[in-house]
Amino acid sequence: MAKLSLSLLLFFFFIFCINIGTVEPLNKVAHSQARTFIEASCRTTRYPSLCVKWLTRHASSDTPPTAQQLTRTALTVSLYRARHVRLYLVKVAKELKATKAKEYPVVRDCLVQIDDSVSQLSQSTRELCRLDPKAEMMSDDMYWHIDNVDTWVSTALTDASSCVDEFPGQRMSKMKATIKSKVLNVAQLTSNALALFHRYAAAAIEKHP
Repeated sequence: MAKLSLSLLLFFFFIFCINIGTVEPLNKVAHSQARTFIEASCRTTRYPSLCVKWLTRHASSDTPPTAQQLTRTALTVSLYRARHVRLYLVKVAKELKATKAKEYPVVRDCLVQIDDSVSQLSQSTRELCRLDPKAEMMSDDMYWHIDNVDTWVSTALTDASSCVDEFPGQRMSKMKATIKSKVLNVAQLTSNALALFHRYAAAAIEKHP
């Protein structure tokens, strides 16, 4: 069910950004080229193994990969994971509040931060689709869209990292360890998405000064 939900999310974002490029089927050579491109792109990220794992699993198999498509996929995966963690935190926070547990304030604050991450990543995925890779030159609007995505993804990363910092050290309850692990995954995926966006944006600016 989780894989299906993420696949649907990626499909809807693809439909929303359908004007990005021409849809062409991939042959075996193209699949190999796609894998090579993904691995090369992921080497620029802080967590390359995690990057390759998610992008090769969920990158579109119907169109040749581009830097913008990889960035969009990375952002969508990060958004999906952030939403998943938010649902988990809502459940845990509700249970802790009902029992007046001492951990409730920390989990509540973490929930607020992850909720903001979801909002920032949602805006980022939509804003990325407004960047036209076919533009012959960089306009003020394109610089504005790039700045927006950079700001929002950076904020989402800060939010997730701040939540991780709420659970310092190694000795903690199973509940806290689970939360920390889930949020850390969101932070790492978001970090990778940001690195891929920086790579894409830098190439776009160099190509269209």
